[in-house]
Amino acid sequence: MAFSLPLEISNVVFAAEVPVVGLDVAQSTVTILGTLAIVVLILLSGFFSSSEIAMFNLPKHRLEGMVEDGLEGAELTKALKDDPHRLLVTILVGNNIVNIAMSSIATALLSIYFGGLIGVLLATFGITALVLLFGESVPKSYAVENTESWARRIAKPLKATEYVLYPLIVLFDYLTRQVNKLIGSTGAIESPYVTRDELQEMIESGEREGVLEEDEHEMLQRIFRFNNTIVKEVMTPRLDMTAVPKDADIDEAIETCIQSGHARVPVYEGSLDNVQGIVHIRNLVRDLNYGETESEELDLADLIQPTLHVPESKNVDELLTEMRENRMHMAIVIDEFGTTEGLVTMEDMVEEIIGEILEGGEDMPIEALDDRTVMVRGEVNIEDVNEALEIDLPEGEEFETIAGFIFNRAGRLVEEGEEITYDGVRITVESVENTRIMKARLRKLAMETEEVDGDVADDANGDSEEPPLEPEPDTSDVADSAPE
Repeated sequence: MAFSLPLEISNVVFAAEVPVVGLDVAQSTVTILGTLAIVVLILLSGFFSSSEIAMFNLPKHRLEGMVEDGLEGAELTKALKDDPHRLLVTILVGNNIVNIAMSSIATALLSIYFGGLIGVLLATFGITALVLLFGESVPKSYAVENTESWARRIAKPLKATEYVLYPLIVLFDYLTRQVNKLIGSTGAIESPYVTRDELQEMIESGEREGVLEEDEHEMLQRIFRFNNTIVKEVMTPRLDMTAVPKDADIDEAIETCIQSGHARVPVYEGSLDNVQGIVHIRNLVRDLNYGETESEELDLADLIQPTLHVPESKNVDELLTEMRENRMHMAIVIDEFGTTEGLVTMEDMVEEIIGEILEGGEDMPIEALDDRTVMVRGEVNIEDVNEALEIDLPEGEEFETIAGFIFNRAGRLVEEGEEITYDGVRITVESVENTRIMKARLRKLAMETEEVDGDVADDANGDSEEPPLEPEPDTSDVADSAPE
């Protein structure tokens, strides 16, 4: 009887230890399974996050190129992107289910060991850190670097996700569209192509980052300006035109071509306001020396080729297309009254894109003398001068060239050596032929030290007074060298 009590107590203690061991095993199993589930869910979170970046960063033109090349997964990728709203809902539904499930499992696991409040806090901050690192940052960085290949690889899993979550996706797709209607949103997910402004920003960024050379940057900028350029801005003015009368003989026409250095010249009847067409020196020489017709019987009128007559306000890109379709290299520019204003050639329009094509002995249209001074020809457009010197001279309805600007400011004919000042820019007339301004020198006066009343203005200190510039002239404001 004395030994029964300890035996019973020992049986009770042994019986009590069995469920504790079973509980430890159950907790270990739950912990392992929960940890594995969290790892899988983090991988799925990274998959959905990278899918969003890869799919919506893939340009449409690149996707079309991938389809044309027959790359694996390209067709399915295009099918998914054809409905971007449905694709976005699929990714967001999958990603949110994964992240919420991950947080719930982590909270349950940590609450077992640390209690309710502490477990919730640890789960919140711990899962947030894991999702930011492995579910967002790293996958999205990878997707940005490997957009095309990753988009093709994830196309099938995304399509499978759409099938698995189809009821939820349809529901949230419908609800999202209805909410967009209520708030007045179009619900557009992506634009089909980049805009013109975005392309220009890319070009500017490429030049700043050194991806584009300066001459490449300038050429691309000229392309964007091309369709806003009118014929009047690029034409050879009437004063510079070389033409031959219709009643001239072949030898005279050949001599005119040789002396002018032009392969093609207009042919007029009576005056330049009645241009009949153009002749090419090749045809003149060929028919004169190798043609079947006797030279005495050969008439210049028989060699005239038709040409276009276009208004001075016509866009250059439209004219270029028209000239290519008609296989013409020269067009006559007329004003609203039908008067010949000048002519424009294919070369003139090509120069608007690639820059000036200079021939032997020809001066640069804009020549930089130093950081603040340029020498320009009178027929150079004000826009080009502004760009070269980084100034802002205005363009008027009556003029587009620097010579026109000078005449407009002076209000009369000017002579060599005369100067005008406008908005901190001193313009000096360097060369005049008859009444025409051939060259002018422009100098920026900003931050220039000038002598005022015998004292040199000191610009070194920040509080020093800026040296006065010449006042903006009115229609008669020219330098003292102007004739009285």
